[in-house]
Amino acid sequence: MRTHPGDENENNTSPMHRFPSILTAVALTATPLATAKEERPNIIFIFSDDHALQAITSYGDSRYEDYFQTPNIDRLAADGALFVNSYCANSICGPSRANVLTGKHSVHNGFVDNSSRFDGNQPTVNKYLREADYETAIIGKWHLVTEPVGFDHWEILPGQGSYWNPDFIQMDGSTERFEGYVTDIITDKTIDWLENRADKDQPFLLMSQHKAPHRNWMPAERHLMLFEGIDLPVPETLFDDYSNRSVALKEQQMMIADHFFWGWDMFFHEAPPEEAGMMGGLENREYQRMTPLQQRSFDYAYGPRQQRFLDDLAAGKLSEKDITRWKYQRYIKNYLRTIKALDENIGRLLDHLDETGLAENTIVIYSSDQGFYLGEKGWYDKRWMFEESFVMPFILRWPGVVEPGIRPEALIQNIDYAPTFMEVAGLEVPEDMQGHSLMPILKNHGETPEGWREELYYFYTGEGVHRVAAHDGVRTDRYKVFYLPRTDEWQFFDLVEDPNELRSLHDDPDYADIFSEMKALYHEVRARYEIPEGLPN
Repeated sequence: MRTHPGDENENNTSPMHRFPSILTAVALTATPLATAKEERPNIIFIFSDDHALQAITSYGDSRYEDYFQTPNIDRLAADGALFVNSYCANSICGPSRANVLTGKHSVHNGFVDNSSRFDGNQPTVNKYLREADYETAIIGKWHLVTEPVGFDHWEILPGQGSYWNPDFIQMDGSTERFEGYVTDIITDKTIDWLENRADKDQPFLLMSQHKAPHRNWMPAERHLMLFEGIDLPVPETLFDDYSNRSVALKEQQMMIADHFFWGWDMFFHEAPPEEAGMMGGLENREYQRMTPLQQRSFDYAYGPRQQRFLDDLAAGKLSEKDITRWKYQRYIKNYLRTIKALDENIGRLLDHLDETGLAENTIVIYSSDQGFYLGEKGWYDKRWMFEESFVMPFILRWPGVVEPGIRPEALIQNIDYAPTFMEVAGLEVPEDMQGHSLMPILKNHGETPEGWREELYYFYTGEGVHRVAAHDGVRTDRYKVFYLPRTDEWQFFDLVEDPNELRSLHDDPDYADIFSEMKALYHEVRARYEIPEGLPN
């Protein structure tokens, strides 16, 4: 095996000041199951940020499919496996990424919320594969505070990164700015890395990670006029009153009606009248990054739209619900516009693999760090264990191994990615990884193998952003239960009878026995994953 000087980064101190007994050092050893490196497939992991299943047409339940398609993600699904029941373990950007890298739940990898710092000295899947002679690279969004460790090549966005004319941190610590649109540039860099590898016979793990479609949903210049003159469908629950559920649902701050910034989210250059119901204090910093020519294109697209809204507002033509619907249209159109560029660039990468012959022995995976609210329950953002933000896409293509077009229904989670990569690379999965390799599902023609898990565990700390309450819970194929410690409340849903999760059944006598069983399962799963008492809080 090769050695890699500089892997131990002295600045990557453990973030586990809150959980000092949980994170333990594990020797970086894994037993090879395969021999010749040329027999092992390459792995390309395409990862986006906040991509809701409702905005992927191949998942089949997009309310926008008459107006918007994702043909290249759909192409990947048609050629491989689309996992119907794929979930995150913690619906925030940084924690989800740590789950992926370590194969462990948040309290065991140390990255519990976005105020954490990732301990790069702990075992991660890229380190295991690198020691097994895989070349490793990560390009794009990292969002784990500390620098990447255990990659042969990395080039990452600082923090959340920027859509327009983005900066990239280089391996020497410098920062370089590139003119253009971030989704295009990440793909350019991804393809460039593939073309310029020194040893083309060496298998690789390439993580190509996008900012899109994360807030503040800035489209590429070529898509600024997409959906012009069209009103996109509104979700049934846009005006949810949060009855029949915890009071905590009314306390969050992620409502389309009330919690958009007029600059950052709605793209106004100055404050609209108070009756528009928009918050101030956060300008559109993306606009400030643009060149004068880019700003001209942006103003041409958004200026008339805003003026029509302001004129109607001044004329008293808009009710409160009309204003909310206007905000929703601005939000959802920009969100989908960013996905348009994302899908185009996935197509570019797939075309490159086809043209170079790499497609034949390369696993391509598309996933996102969590789901997102596209107006359901009146919300944007994520964090809650409700389906829209808990569920996440996972699509895998492996020519000659995975049957095209299969739709596995097994319950999977992002802690399963690292074990899967391990087995794909011919390595035994380390015992301390809490996820399971998906290979048994893939080898079983997509059918759920005997003994596969029957429930998933979710954990959220309740960080101050958006004021979403701390909670954790368990989901089975039909039922979901979660506990909110601050208010000492249980929430319990029958996902078959109530797929929109509009009524908690925790006090329904007809469900008393099932609720009791789900609470017992919750405690059993917490014990299995060694979740300390008092967490989350």
